[in-house]
Amino acid sequence: IMNVKILGTAAAALLIAVSCQPKKAENEEVVMEGTEMTAPAAISIEKFTDSPAYASSSLTLKNPSNTTIAKAGEVDFAFDVKDYNLGEVTERNGMAGNLANSDKGQHIHFILDNEPYSAHYESEFKREMPEGTHYLVAFLSRSYHESVKNSNSFIAKKMVVGTASDDMNVDFDKPTMIYSRPKGEYTGADTENLLLDFFLLNTTLSEDGNKVRATINGQEFMITEWAPYVIKGLPKGEVTVKLELLDADGNLIPGGFNEVTRTVTLKD
Repeated sequence: IMNVKILGTAAAALLIAVSCQPKKAENEEVVMEGTEMTAPAAISIEKFTDSPAYASSSLTLKNPSNTTIAKAGEVDFAFDVKDYNLGEVTERNGMAGNLANSDKGQHIHFILDNEPYSAHYESEFKREMPEGTHYLVAFLSRSYHESVKNSNSFIAKKMVVGTASDDMNVDFDKPTMIYSRPKGEYTGADTENLLLDFFLLNTTLSEDGNKVRATINGQEFMITEWAPYVIKGLPKGEVTVKLELLDADGNLIPGGFNEVTRTVTLKD
């Protein structure tokens, strides 16, 4: 369990069940003359561990078998999935029961060049591939969009379509972070608990080693364990989430995908 300190000037510290605490808390009570007002609660994140493990599940890429493709256009992708049922709704225990969930079931997160993923509920599908050098990461996902985190649950491939053109500074043999969630638009009850999830290649996280810094609407959280988290206390409207993969000294680890900023929208 991580121990992350809440930083800032708030009068009362926000107690979080796990180790993630924000840099700036805004939950202090503000008393004005003749009026009592409470500022919005601080954003918090909380680790959860109730997900089915799927420790033996695996994902491999069958097609295209060659990572060099002659020309841009529609490409047939085919994956081999073992010990994992695509299209099956994942058992939802504890915190997972409060997360946005796809009634289409478990799926593959397909991430090209670190753009927001597309979800695929079958192992074979077509995707447009533009010309150039591309970086593909795909991993198994539970129906509530949490990644399956084991050494065989993902593929990471550098692919060249037509003429190579590479300026993304990515090396899949070095420590790499892949952003996954939160993503898109949330409404109603789904806005109360947002999944924070990412995928790691060639690294682990620890208090005295590499870390992920999450900055959510300006509040910072230092993550020292690779696990799923739930973000709580978010206001309606646009929410900005920035993730950075840092070394033990707090420096950004080189790599084109190791610093990512995304915006999601929360609606009533």
